Amino acid sequence: MLLDETPPTGRVGYVLKMYPRFSETFVVNELLALEQAGTSIDLFSLRPPADGRFHESLAEVQAEVTYVPVPSRATDLWAALSAAASSLPDLGEHLDDLLDAAPTDALQAVQVAAAVRQRGISHLHAHFGSVATTVARLAARVAGVTYTFTAHAKDIFHEQVDPADLRRKLADAQAVVTVSDHNLAHLRSTFGADADRVQRVYNGLDLERFPFVPSTGSTTGPPVVAAVGRLVEKKGFDDLVRAVALLLGEGRQLRLDVIGTGPLRAPLEQLVHELGIGEQVWLLGAQPQGVVREMVSEARGCAGPCVVGLDGNRDGRPTVLRQGMALRTPCVATPVTGIPEAIEHEVTGLLVPEHDPAALARALGRLLDDQHLAGGLARRARELIEREFDVHRQAASLRAVFAGGPPTVEPVPVPVRSNPVSAVTGS
Repeated sequence: MLLDETPPTGRVGYVLKMYPRFSETFVVNELLALEQAGTSIDLFSLRPPADGRFHESLAEVQAEVTYVPVPSRATDLWAALSAAASSLPDLGEHLDDLLDAAPTDALQAVQVAAAVRQRGISHLHAHFGSVATTVARLAARVAGVTYTFTAHAKDIFHEQVDPADLRRKLADAQAVVTVSDHNLAHLRSTFGADADRVQRVYNGLDLERFPFVPSTGSTTGPPVVAAVGRLVEKKGFDDLVRAVALLLGEGRQLRLDVIGTGPLRAPLEQLVHELGIGEQVWLLGAQPQGVVREMVSEARGCAGPCVVGLDGNRDGRPTVLRQGMALRTPCVATPVTGIPEAIEHEVTGLLVPEHDPAALARALGRLLDDQHLAGGLARRARELIEREFDVHRQAASLRAVFAGGPPTVEPVPVPVRSNPVSAVTGS
């Protein structure tokens, strides 16, 4: 099926734990592309936004947002159930399902189900296979509609994931989307036939927002390496700081810009202080999307040194790497989860082993020293992004999935390597 032949879909309700969320730009990208393709969307946020930072593209989303109330007293529970009863006359048939859930999840599911009936929503979709899918699954059963969800990474790999709960969600869903072939293989090998309806659809980028602008060749100051993400263990930013310290120790001139905030800011600041590189490593906090685009596009390299956390948490595929590739900023990363599906070593970027600051330093040094290498990696990376990671391609596939069919475009096979970094360790 061609991209412009996607079947029409009815009104879709998106169930999200929190909307908007500053770190989840992929959700806003997806919503905008679906709306541009003609999908009518209602948004249900189970929690209010936690901070006042919003990306500029958020204002373009047309979907109405409903912040689903969370009961704080028993009287709130009964009042909500009473209000929903007129829209859900068969609510009693689903009491066993609702009683198996946590009270807050059950009540929010009932409220979403009532809105589904009142607004004529024909399908529900959730992001992450955790609480949002818990509510979407229950609401879909109560309202008598179908549901799908997107599985990312923490909701699959974290040690706190309940395999029985995830299996039930996989089995009950009309279909499940996941963001990498790595995730797809993991789910099918772990859950067998219950994961038969899982399909890979990459998160996309709006390439009009990430155009390639040729460098003017003018530079001021040392070359910059950019890194973007929450300051958490799985991002591997401590390894990156140590790698930069090694490069500086060789007498190189460079600066590291780390964009993002999170619980590990204080430990990273302490590490920078201990290594004596405070003038060359800038922890810039969270920045608007436009600022991130500008800083990544002007950087000589983009680093994504992701690791598997001690709790099993890991990145599905960092958005910033796709952004860097779109902007033709050469990328260095580790082969965690789905990263090698975008970054092939010495073809569309450089890969190094996890927790190896020395290898990371060597790879960054190659980008800084060899402009022919860097330019070739950047050109091929942009070509891959245009071919496989355009958000409108993603939207077409999602519309087909919502309508009960397969993705509109067959996935391009990705070579599976038993050890994707075996050829990298000596680089």
